[in-house]
Amino acid sequence: MNSKKKWAKMFMASTMLAGVLAGCSGAGGSSSGSDDKSIKVGVNLELSGGVASYGESLEKGIDLAVAEINKKGGVDGKKLDIIKVDNKSDAAEATNGAIKLTSQDKVAAIIGAATSGDTVAQAQIANDTKTVLLTPSGTSPNVTVSDSGKLNEYVFRTSFIDPFQGTVAANFAAHELKIKNAAIFADSASDYAKGLAASFKETYKKAGGKIVAEEAYVAKDTDFHATLTRIKAKNPDFIFIPGYYEEVGLIVKQARELGITAPLMGADGWDSPKLIDLAGKDALNNTFITNHYSSEDPDKKIQTFVSTYKEIYKGDSPNAFNALGYDTVYLLADAIKRAGSTDSSKIKEALAKTKDLSLVTGTVSIDKNHNPIKSATVLEYKDGQQVFNTKVDPK
Repeated sequence: MNSKKKWAKMFMASTMLAGVLAGCSGAGGSSSGSDDKSIKVGVNLELSGGVASYGESLEKGIDLAVAEINKKGGVDGKKLDIIKVDNKSDAAEATNGAIKLTSQDKVAAIIGAATSGDTVAQAQIANDTKTVLLTPSGTSPNVTVSDSGKLNEYVFRTSFIDPFQGTVAANFAAHELKIKNAAIFADSASDYAKGLAASFKETYKKAGGKIVAEEAYVAKDTDFHATLTRIKAKNPDFIFIPGYYEEVGLIVKQARELGITAPLMGADGWDSPKLIDLAGKDALNNTFITNHYSSEDPDKKIQTFVSTYKEIYKGDSPNAFNALGYDTVYLLADAIKRAGSTDSSKIKEALAKTKDLSLVTGTVSIDKNHNPIKSATVLEYKDGQQVFNTKVDPK
């Protein structure tokens, strides 16, 4: 996007926000987001653009959970009324979507976005309008706690945070794979990738591992041969590649073409059906990711979800984003029920007190920074399929 268009979008967003805040200041509090028969919930997702695969997967999980809850009578007798906006994988559009949902639609809460950046773009609006913002999969720490260290009072998440994923990946490499030296190849423009890389590096070095190479790429890059050649020259036994599927798929493919046979590992940003199309099934063998759940986990709750999802979506096996979207609706519904109200301030208080709530992606308790305490899963790709490897509990 060119700078003039981006500036125009941000100007429009700030102008609309000023009007919203002016209206709210005279109202003395947040809207109820409800009528006698329904509870309005906004959904602000990346349904088009660069990371649309994430938003589309979350949407399917959200739709399934809403259908189940409404079929059973809703929450306290009120049906969930979902209002969707497409943020087009763009932070300015995410801001505009949040303004629309709070000022025009007057929702009780917003679910979204899929990525950390598009969630952070909504945080000010959520806090200023006193509207709960619940991201299913925004994993960067600054989603719920700003860079200045201040808690975003109305912002919560269903997913665990990046440092936990980086720690799990590093310990898996050091202790399970017995890797002695590793390389890191991360997206230098992504807070998500940088956070994961920093956490991996710190934990791996503490475990006695050596980082022999650190390289970077930028989103939308397509040719990684030169950088991968430099990494190959350092002869790492393992490469950690935190990033999103669009670039990662090409990196994996090109790494194998260059004769790099070492294990490759990433995090939940790899989790898209399109990764297999980009990388190829063979290239993905001997690669691993940290993720939020596995459809192969024998847990009864997980298998019930998997069976239902396959029935609704014509045999497709649900990925982690499907599960996170599904869980986010149930997390929100539980908070609304315990709050006994659709007032967003009361929903916020109930969310903060969530303890031992059993969901598909784990048993969740919310900590003081509005992050869930829950387990992580390590998956391995075998012939294009994600195979359950192990589950790691928080320490």
